[in-house]
Amino acid sequence: MVVEATYDRSTQDVGNILLMEHVNVFVPEQQTAINFYISALGLTRDPYMMVGQDNMWANAGKQQFHLPTRGQQVLRGHIGMEMQDMDALKARLEAAKPLLKGTQYGYTIEVDEVAVTGPWGNKFRCSQGATDGNEMPVAIRYVEFTVPIGTAPGIARFYNEIIQAPSSVIDEAAGNVAHVRMGLSQELRFRETSAELAPYDGHHIAVYLTNFSGPHAFLKERGLITEETNPYQYRFQDIIDLDTGEKLFEIEHEVRSATHPMFQRPLINRNTAQSLQNYQFGRDAIVL
Repeated sequence: MVVEATYDRSTQDVGNILLMEHVNVFVPEQQTAINFYISALGLTRDPYMMVGQDNMWANAGKQQFHLPTRGQQVLRGHIGMEMQDMDALKARLEAAKPLLKGTQYGYTIEVDEVAVTGPWGNKFRCSQGATDGNEMPVAIRYVEFTVPIGTAPGIARFYNEIIQAPSSVIDEAAGNVAHVRMGLSQELRFRETSAELAPYDGHHIAVYLTNFSGPHAFLKERGLITEETNPYQYRFQDIIDLDTGEKLFEIEHEVRSATHPMFQRPLINRNTAQSLQNYQFGRDAIVL
């Protein structure tokens, strides 16, 4: 008799969110943003879109930062990134100090990560990216938001039942954290804190859904749609308790369908290992 192996097939479900494509925060002026996102972090300015002074898109593997020059926004939490070469990142961060003097910029080196604060207060945690296989070595792997005590279970339920994204709550030493799976290797995290939260300032994330109409119907019925953009995009920002309708957290979601013209748009990423001293012909870009 052959004993067949058994597997928990649910561990392979990627859920309804195919991809988190970008994080959008306003910046007061572009030159400092270039000094930080391009020079210090080592990201790549999109050469095709938003090339003027009023906006900049910075490519991070298959994801982006959208940086409109329209004010100042600070994400309530931090952004988890993977980088091509951690030693090279540390060298860039040190070299950028004079460029970012007088801002909130700073960084600390930890065991396996580098914690970075941007010039206007946005926080990042950087770790080593993929070094082989088919994974991009630069990526936005997760966005972690700080949320009020007691809200993590309700947030996880909202994503599970309404957005149809596999979600769970993990009780960590510092408090509950809701984990929301996105695609193959991305997460949203919602970490409970007793600290006072800053008022929401309008920053947003963009996600692509397989079931685009289902969540829309629920959100529209409850008056939660904030923008009907076009046939393949809408927006909402309130995450609610499904029993009471109480707002648990506020973060704008730019929701796109898989038919959106920009879904899986190829993004150019420069190989930060290239320099005048060690230039190798044909290796200017990261190519998988």
